[in-house]
Amino acid sequence: MTKTNSTIFHFVIIFMFILEIKIQLSEESEFLVDRSKGGLTHVPKDLPLKTTILDLSQNDISELQASDILLLSKLRVLRISHNRIQYLDMSVFKFNQELEYLDLSHNELEKISCHSTVNLKHLDLSFNAFDALPICKEFGNMSQLEFLGLSATQLQKSSVLPIAHLHINKVLLVLGDLYGEKEDPESLQDLNTESLHVVFPAGKESHFALDVSVSTAVSLELSNIKCVLGDNGYSYFLSVLSKLQNNSRISNLTLNNIETTWHSFITMFQLVWHTSIEYFSISNVKLQGRLQVRDFNYADTSLKALSIHQVVSDMFSLPQSYIYKIFSNMNIQNFTVSATHMVHMVCPSQMSPFLHLDFSNNLLTDMVFNNCGTLARLETLSLQMNQLKKLTNIVHMTKEMKSLQQLDISQNSLSYDENEEYCSWTISLLSLNLSSNILTDSVFRCLPPRLRVLDLHSNRITSIPENVIRLEALQELNVASNSLAHLPGCDSFSSLSVLIIDYNSISNPSAHFFQSCQKIRSINAGNNPFQCTCELREFIRSIGQVSSEVVEGWPDSYKCDYPESYKGTLLKDFHVSPLSCNTALLIVTIGVTGLVLAVAVTVLCVYFDLPWYLRMVCQWTQTRHRARNTPLHKLQRTLQFHAFISYSEHDSAWVKNELLPNLEKEDIWICLHERNFVPGKSIVENIINCIEKSYKSIFVLSPNFVQSEWCHYELYFAHHNLFHEGSNNLILILLESIPMYSIPGSYHKLKTLMAQRTYLEWPKEKSKHGLFWANLRASIRIKLMYQAKEVDHTYI
Repeated sequence: MTKTNSTIFHFVIIFMFILEIKIQLSEESEFLVDRSKGGLTHVPKDLPLKTTILDLSQNDISELQASDILLLSKLRVLRISHNRIQYLDMSVFKFNQELEYLDLSHNELEKISCHSTVNLKHLDLSFNAFDALPICKEFGNMSQLEFLGLSATQLQKSSVLPIAHLHINKVLLVLGDLYGEKEDPESLQDLNTESLHVVFPAGKESHFALDVSVSTAVSLELSNIKCVLGDNGYSYFLSVLSKLQNNSRISNLTLNNIETTWHSFITMFQLVWHTSIEYFSISNVKLQGRLQVRDFNYADTSLKALSIHQVVSDMFSLPQSYIYKIFSNMNIQNFTVSATHMVHMVCPSQMSPFLHLDFSNNLLTDMVFNNCGTLARLETLSLQMNQLKKLTNIVHMTKEMKSLQQLDISQNSLSYDENEEYCSWTISLLSLNLSSNILTDSVFRCLPPRLRVLDLHSNRITSIPENVIRLEALQELNVASNSLAHLPGCDSFSSLSVLIIDYNSISNPSAHFFQSCQKIRSINAGNNPFQCTCELREFIRSIGQVSSEVVEGWPDSYKCDYPESYKGTLLKDFHVSPLSCNTALLIVTIGVTGLVLAVAVTVLCVYFDLPWYLRMVCQWTQTRHRARNTPLHKLQRTLQFHAFISYSEHDSAWVKNELLPNLEKEDIWICLHERNFVPGKSIVENIINCIEKSYKSIFVLSPNFVQSEWCHYELYFAHHNLFHEGSNNLILILLESIPMYSIPGSYHKLKTLMAQRTYLEWPKEKSKHGLFWANLRASIRIKLMYQAKEVDHTYI
């Protein structure tokens, strides 16, 4: 048993797979070539061989030859209507064995030469210039024919015989302008069709006696009916309609393009009322003459639905109440009166069987159906495109319609004043169409409580108030084309599953919408002016978490409107970094980055000793600046040395091995106490003399320096000379660091100088020595007027 089931299962899978492949191949095999409206005078020669559908309609083609379509072996559909073809040889299609659809309507055909085309399902020869019906014996082989369009000016019963055995779904018969001169009233009796459409000559009085009650027809349509000449014209068409009483099969009757009198118009309804017809439609009616009041017999009718569309009348003084009474008391279920300029409708005089009423596109006002208790069975009412003004009047009008479920009052001028207290709808109402009115936010305070479908698109709604009537049964809400700025929550619409809110003013929709509306299975919020900012990011993410079938129009209808740089960008392509959207995270990131950068710079500065380099460059720059600002002749007048060196004997090794060689090799003259002090003079006098004859005084500072009394004197005199001369002539070199606590109290000048003045620090790294010497040389370099050696000889 298990093996059998497995075999069946595999067979079903294989069968479905083959069927799917066939369907895909069938869809892919269709190849359409559209050459309509191209001004062609002949069939193009460059048609692709794989063409399956060819449209050559609305051109100026006058003939069709076999060579034109000989190679189109896959052709299935050929439309060549609205051309100028006068003759057709059906043998041109003998190589098009797959041809199923052939439309030759609206040409100038007068004659055809027949050939067997057994595969045709649709053949349209209507609106041509045939005299007799273009039916030949070969048509009898078209066993698959479903539609046949014919045209003729003469009808004979024998002409129909070749196709009498065929069962054709629909036959269109267009009678030429000369029809009626030779008429056979029984010519259509052998026609075997379910639907017959007869088009009479336009503008001619209907004095035809043609029997259109084909025994097999279920649906009958008659076009171009004119009976305005009094009794004769009326009696002919009356005869046509009266014969329908003998045909029990016809259930659908349609009359188009009628020109008649009011009397004949009402009589048509009375005649149809007592036939087997169930659905009667009449449209494009032009009425004239006066209407005589008479009783209408509603008894014994099979009619279920009556539709009257587009009626005009040249009479203005009519007994309108009589007409309204006839219509309102009709004992049928469906009644439509549209585009008739009807200004009123009265209530039925007794309990009406009306289930569906459609009075759209008229001139009805709020007073229609006032206090109609006889419409208790009514389920559907359409009053769209009328002159309705106040919503409260509509509420009052429908309160007695206990069975009303669907109400369409769209495309009116309805408004609602929330100060009007009365708003008690019939409790049965489930679907309400209020679109294309002038309703505002207040309408949400006057809605039927059990609504399932509500259409409010194209109004003046800016928001949905929070304190609205709870519509817990509402499943579909359409508020498109309003001025809403936010997506509504589902607190008041707990069952909402379909929301249409496109073309509003929503810029930043809430990301919590899908959490609030758990039952949503379709939302259309496209074509709104979305602001592509950080706030929109969460909404886009929430859309990505639901099925693509839920969000209608995604992604093409969802585009950025602001800022200008993103305008036109699809929301799915809008991306922004999380950092730029989180202020706290942004501040922390900037702070951490700045801190890390500061630490890194500090570490680098310490590692590469950058402050030392900066101080040296700064000192060198300041020295050069002061040298430029001091007059040269003043500096050169008494100077004999570039610098006087004051140091401790304990630091003499550094002075002689480092300082002197690096300065004197650049032709800088240095004054040293053991080399330049004059014998016989006191030490103090020599110190003062060297300081005054030197451009600068260099003090080599170290712990040894502060322990030397003479060094203290030299510093004192140099500092005194600084104030006396008014120039900056002291240079401090810190050879070794000196803790401030180790400087004796008597060295208060040294403490002051070290606290106030910049000193050069001898670098321990050898790589920095070059910059140190360059900076020192720059600070003492000046062109002297006397040679130091000459001074020495003078002293000797």
